[in-house]
Amino acid sequence: MTTGQSTEDLLRELAPQVLGVLMRRYDGLDSCEDAVQEALLDAAVQWPASGPPENPRAWLLTVATRRLADILRSEAARRRREDADYLATPPAGRPGADAWLSDTGLVGTGLAGPRDGDDTLTLLFLCCHPALTSSSQVALTLRAVGGLTTAEIARAFVVPESTMAQRISRAKQQIRAAGARFAPPDAADRDERLRAVQQVAYLIFNEGYTASAGESLQRTDLSTEGIRLARLLRRLLPDDAETAALLALMLLTEARRAARAAPDGALIPLAEQDRARWDRVLIDEGSALIEQTLTTTTALGPYQLQAAIAAVHDEAASLTDTDWTEILGLYELLAQVSPGPMVSLGKAVAVAMVHGPAAGLAATDELAGQLAKHHRFHAVRGHLLEMSGDLAGAASAYDTAARYATNAAEKRYLSQQGRRPRAT
Repeated sequence: MTTGQSTEDLLRELAPQVLGVLMRRYDGLDSCEDAVQEALLDAAVQWPASGPPENPRAWLLTVATRRLADILRSEAARRRREDADYLATPPAGRPGADAWLSDTGLVGTGLAGPRDGDDTLTLLFLCCHPALTSSSQVALTLRAVGGLTTAEIARAFVVPESTMAQRISRAKQQIRAAGARFAPPDAADRDERLRAVQQVAYLIFNEGYTASAGESLQRTDLSTEGIRLARLLRRLLPDDAETAALLALMLLTEARRAARAAPDGALIPLAEQDRARWDRVLIDEGSALIEQTLTTTTALGPYQLQAAIAAVHDEAASLTDTDWTEILGLYELLAQVSPGPMVSLGKAVAVAMVHGPAAGLAATDELAGQLAKHHRFHAVRGHLLEMSGDLAGAASAYDTAARYATNAAEKRYLSQQGRRPRAT
């Protein structure tokens, strides 16, 4: 345990390592993950009072191994009872739980073997299996790698705990049905799986930076977890430029968090933020990371370009000092590397800042079909219409944006914007 590291932080760091060891030794995501959760709960109760053990990882692994043995014995006993009830007599010739555990080497192994390595990356790849939807990948990653309880994940995404429990259980079943094993992916699909892992970490961060639902604009627990996962991924893959860029993007975005909301929780847009409240330490770290990747890579990826855009914003002393021409150039590259409607929407804002609101509005016209029910599309239209002097059109666009917004803080802000142009 490092100086200044809390028990919670230490457990978050060790949870995927311990789960990885159990998965590699014994397989079975359901039972291994349940065993680790029980060990984490024991540690959360005992360590704050008595202090962490000399070797916290070994302590957790020992306790989790014992819990796994208990879980497997209980499961085997349940199956024996079910078989006996069905056949009216005890099943013959079937090995009991103790025999199975002995066969696998679970009983009596302790920690006598060679020191286990860190299997966190393999665990991340497993949680981001292509058989899962992105929402299931996120939930399973938060549970298995983040060490969050089902209740915590449910609260983060504003859904009932039973709903989240079903989602996580279904994800485990889908992984099992797909025949996935706890092993690094083949070289053929490694890059694809890595991009999925990166996307999941970014989805977790974004959900924390601007919550998709609920009263609060931000969920700092999730944005913090997204950054932690990105740091972990970078430590495991130090030579991957897009992984470094992903971390840089998160840091450069998170740096503005303190200035994004008023004391009452109201949203403050980028143009009105007090930049003195931006976190210079995060900006410096993120800028250094992205500069390093841009100078050492020939093929630019989407996270590198997004991080470069964020860096231009963060390094400007004010909105008027922002180099919008450079941002527009970066968006044009991003549209080639990773085209999509949200990229085009961001590019339209840059077009407006460089060539005027009429040009920006024209650039949004082609997105009307794809983003007709997305609040950000109508919010951008409202802003550009207001810039052009069409106050009635701006008010209507803001009202439409407020109608489609699902976060309460964003909805309130957009509703206020809808009233403001009429009064100007």
